[in-house]
Amino acid sequence: MDRKGILIVISGFSGAGKGTLVKGLMSRYTNYAFSISATTRKPRAGEENGVEYFFKTREEFMNMIDNNKLIEYAQYVGNFYGTPKEYVDSQLDSGKDVILEIEIQGALKVKEKFPDTLLLFVTPPNATVLKQRLVGRGTEDFETIQCRLRRATQEAEGIEQYDYLIVNDDLDECIVHTHNIIQGEHSRASRNISKIEQIREELKSF
Repeated sequence: MDRKGILIVISGFSGAGKGTLVKGLMSRYTNYAFSISATTRKPRAGEENGVEYFFKTREEFMNMIDNNKLIEYAQYVGNFYGTPKEYVDSQLDSGKDVILEIEIQGALKVKEKFPDTLLLFVTPPNATVLKQRLVGRGTEDFETIQCRLRRATQEAEGIEQYDYLIVNDDLDECIVHTHNIIQGEHSRASRNISKIEQIREELKSF
């Protein structure tokens, strides 16, 4: 693979299905690498360290910050989340499109540091479906669900800062649509400056 990978941030409301979308992309296509986030959040049932997240104590996470081992980090609903940078850099250089699944604060920090980052925001068709999904997964109490809905209200104010809005209604269609958006980005002229310069130089020889 002779092209450099694209750094992709997928964000969305809690319960929008962004994690399921990422898993679908990873299982169907071979060009993606998923960057596992570090977090101080406790594991949910069935989650494994180094698979869904790198689960860290608060002290361990602070050490990662102090040693500049994170591309970004942010606090969300009482816990810290961050992106380890060494893995991301190596995968991009190998030509993989690297997916970060992070919330809006972290996404905008990544975009600020790396302007070529592709920002995708995942949402259900409407707010009623969002609440149904949060309640339906049965992993949190009423107070936590209400906290996530209040957070979603705040996040909705920043959606226009993303490059694309991904409506997750039919999952299969959502996966294909998202993949097509990402692959189309590889043809964007601003991502192919070296190729453009090569063509210009070759034309001068005629």
